[in-house]
Amino acid sequence: MAARTTVLYVLDFNVGNTGDDPEDPFAAGRVAIGSAAGGNLKTLIDHERMPDGIDVLEDVGHIIWTQMGHPDKNDGMVQSSSMDGRNVKTLFDNGEIHTPKQVIVDRASYKVYVCDREGLRVHRSNLDGSEKEVLVKRGDWQNADHRKDKALHCVGIAVDSIHGKFYWTQKGPSKGGQGRIFRANIDMPAGKTAEDRDDIELLFDRLPEPIDLEIDSETQTLYWTDRGDPPKGNTLNKADVSGSSATNAKRDDYQILAKHLHEAIGIKVDDVKKHIYVTDLGGSVYRYDMDGSNCVKLFEGQGVYTGIALAHLEAGQAKELYCIA
Repeated sequence: MAARTTVLYVLDFNVGNTGDDPEDPFAAGRVAIGSAAGGNLKTLIDHERMPDGIDVLEDVGHIIWTQMGHPDKNDGMVQSSSMDGRNVKTLFDNGEIHTPKQVIVDRASYKVYVCDREGLRVHRSNLDGSEKEVLVKRGDWQNADHRKDKALHCVGIAVDSIHGKFYWTQKGPSKGGQGRIFRANIDMPAGKTAEDRDDIELLFDRLPEPIDLEIDSETQTLYWTDRGDPPKGNTLNKADVSGSSATNAKRDDYQILAKHLHEAIGIKVDDVKKHIYVTDLGGSVYRYDMDGSNCVKLFEGQGVYTGIALAHLEAGQAKELYCIA
């Protein structure tokens, strides 16, 4: 089999750079791509309103990403496009989701899972945006007091279809030490709703400020970024979550793989080439070995980064579509 090139899809938040629209400082974000060898990022889609989470589906040939919109308005969006940024379609439109954050597609069911920060919810839909469901509802987003309670804010999302679970973070106040990681069953318990489901497990409590998630379903290893205060914040972390909530809840025996990040956000585990990619708002994209060693800074000074995803493409395809050698 011909060698494949790892292509990174990176979201550039870029708030405050008014560019062509001085009236809207929130509309200068972009979806960009680059080589896992580093170098320059190429813009695929621009004029994005605070893009945050992204996933890539090589087999179907498209990407899915979120735009948070303005945090005080109910105007977030989840969109998809072909892998070259063309044929943009909207899965969740303004008013359907408040402030969408990390998004992931379950490869077993091809369902889209997305966390909704000020919406205080976890959503699910088909790849085309049909059959929308609310899986978790932590409060009433129309209640201003609930919406301001950052302990209720859902941010990161991961799906373990092998064991029938999904995981999410509630980050808590900035640098507040009140972050939590939960999980629940992919299938809603009989007779229950997003508000009263009784299968939610608290796995980790009092974390600095956990953000995005990844899970290795084979080993039930959970990875996450944390943008809270050092020494446990601004880190890349992992934990074995194969036990029950009784053995996991409120424990602090997770492993810190890397420190000294600058407002850590995005994470992507490459289970083919055995790397972990991490982004931060400080403007860097990092690559680590699976144990957190051999840190390489791939991109710096080209943006303010949030979500990250990747694809393994034939070298010719990567070069032709994205001009990546």
